[in-house]
Amino acid sequence: MNDSSENLSDQVAAFQKIWTEAFSRMAQSAFAFSPDSAPPELMRQIRSGIFQALAQSWDEYLRSPQFLEAMKQWMDNAMMFRKVTNDFFTKARHETQDIAREDIDSMMLAVRHMEKRILDRLESLSARVDELTQAKPNGPVGGAARRRATAARRQAAAAQGSRKPSRPSQTKNPL
Repeated sequence: MNDSSENLSDQVAAFQKIWTEAFSRMAQSAFAFSPDSAPPELMRQIRSGIFQALAQSWDEYLRSPQFLEAMKQWMDNAMMFRKVTNDFFTKARHETQDIAREDIDSMMLAVRHMEKRILDRLESLSARVDELTQAKPNGPVGGAARRRATAARRQAAAAQGSRKPSRPSQTKNPL
C-alpha cells in the first residue's frame, strides 16, 4: 500500500512539474516583447508565445513515460474488456441455442474456401475449353491438340489434388 502511494505521489509531482513549467513559459513569453512594438503586434507576440509554450508542454506531456504507460494500460484493458464481452455474448447465445458471431465467422470462412476452389476449377475448365476450340473449330481434333487438352486436364486434376482418368470411358459408373 505504501509503495503505491509513493508511486502516485511521484506521478502527481511529475504532472505538477510539467504544468508549472508550461505556465512559467507562457508568462515569460507574454512579457518578452519590445517596448517599441505596436499594441496589435504585442498581442500577436503574446498569443504566439502562449501557443508555443502550450505546444511544447503538451509535447513533453504526451511523450512522458507516465502518459505512455497509462495509455498502454488503457488499451490493454479495452482489448481485455472486448474479449470478455465477446466471450460472454457467445456463451449466452450458445446457451439459448442461438447463432453466435464465431459460428457465422467460421461459416463465412468455409464459404470463402469453397468459392476459391470452385473458381479455380472453373478457370481450369475454361482453359481446357479454350484449348479445344482453338485446335480445330470445324472438324475432328488433331493429335497435338488432343495431347494439349489431355495435359491441361491432368494439370487441372493435379491442382485439384486428385488424379482423374484422362478419358471419360475409363471412369466407372457407380450406378
